[in-house]
Amino acid sequence: MNSFDVLVIGAGPAGYPAAIRAAQLGKRVAVVEREALGGTCLNWGCIPTKALLAAADLFHRAATSADLGIAAPGIACDYARLCGRKNEVVGRLTRGVRSLLDANGVTVLAGTARFLDAGRVSVRSAGVPARQVSASRIIVATGSVSAMPGFLPKHPRVVESRGFLDLPALPRDLIVLGGGIIGCEFACLCAHLGTRVTIVELLEDIVPMLDRDVRRVLRRRLEALGVTVLAGAPMTDIRADDRQVSGRVGDRTIGAELLLAAVGRQADTSGLQAERAGLAVDDKGRIAVDENCRTNVATIFAAGDVVAGSTQLAHAGTAQGIAAAENACGRRTRCETLVPACIFTTPEIAAVGLTAAQAQAAGRSVKTGLFPFSALGKAMAAAETEGFVRWVADAETDCLLGAQVVGAHATELIAEATLAIRAEITASELARTIHCHPTFSEAWMEAAHALHGTCTHLPPPTGRR
Repeated sequence: MNSFDVLVIGAGPAGYPAAIRAAQLGKRVAVVEREALGGTCLNWGCIPTKALLAAADLFHRAATSADLGIAAPGIACDYARLCGRKNEVVGRLTRGVRSLLDANGVTVLAGTARFLDAGRVSVRSAGVPARQVSASRIIVATGSVSAMPGFLPKHPRVVESRGFLDLPALPRDLIVLGGGIIGCEFACLCAHLGTRVTIVELLEDIVPMLDRDVRRVLRRRLEALGVTVLAGAPMTDIRADDRQVSGRVGDRTIGAELLLAAVGRQADTSGLQAERAGLAVDDKGRIAVDENCRTNVATIFAAGDVVAGSTQLAHAGTAQGIAAAENACGRRTRCETLVPACIFTTPEIAAVGLTAAQAQAAGRSVKTGLFPFSALGKAMAAAETEGFVRWVADAETDCLLGAQVVGAHATELIAEATLAIRAEITASELARTIHCHPTFSEAWMEAAHALHGTCTHLPPPTGRR
């Protein structure tokens, strides 16, 4: 039987950094992975979708840049080549993860791990006898899988995100069931490349976790791209045959070549046999942890999408994985709780910290400062004037509490806001920080000034002369 100091189950964005960090701390480490190193994020999620989105955005901009003096008559998209490049990027990064694990002396065990008890697991893979592995500390990082509602027909024309990424060609028309982050990202991808898209969202609006004015910018752009958004009613009477998928939304009948189920993801603890280790798993397959990523079993930790309350973001999983590894190795590390969120739609969206409503609900007096990209020189020069940045600050202390941005480069711009909030600086300090001009990032400086009514690049606040 192989014995290790730390065993990590799952080599996704939470698992493989956990294994590397534990090895950096001098421990003998193994990681078990049943599919591909890098997990869903690298192989069937974050990386392949962003590779396709980057190409789709470039194609759309080239096809619609006449106002910039750029004409591209006859421009065409070779989706097969896009997919080929996507696969090359994924392969390069997967090999990179393997080389990092090898360089740090981490043993990689291919197969599915099942608990035998709190300190031992069985690792099984096809055609190979099961192996028993023991470890003083175990980190569970098994991630999540796409939720597939039972009311959907089991048919090749009904897919989830992973199945969609394996398609050799895009459908002529597409129904996206679910107007959350995944659904809206795929809707943008397909609409940019000419697919007619219909989003069906049960709730009153798409991406309901976002502020109304942020949602409004995204929905306006989606509809400008020709996307039909049907919100506030379920899709019923769903049928699939060799020709199409069809159903009803309210009194409207809709149909398309393909239906993409994008109704969320669920923790993946199936087959883990956690009960043998005494590990508590709730009815949704999630594992509760404390601030040190420790489960109800003192020697077992958990990180990433499998954790109860997880944001299901890869970067949050990585932070948790590193914290779990450090605690498993005897350090006392609290997991970071300030997690920025990014949505790679067009326009991009990002947020961190508290919204104004959340801060007020927590008993804070709040001030906000907003600066639109339509007033920003760099945004005008780049023809990217849609959207805005906004600060949320405590009105009494001036401390920055939260930020939202919708528009070009939002997923990059949110890093400055995250650092500012984590460092507990004030809106006044941010406003006095010189930003390069012309840049998109100087919008944060302008918004901080706007919070105090001192922005020189916006008209005076109402009632002020």
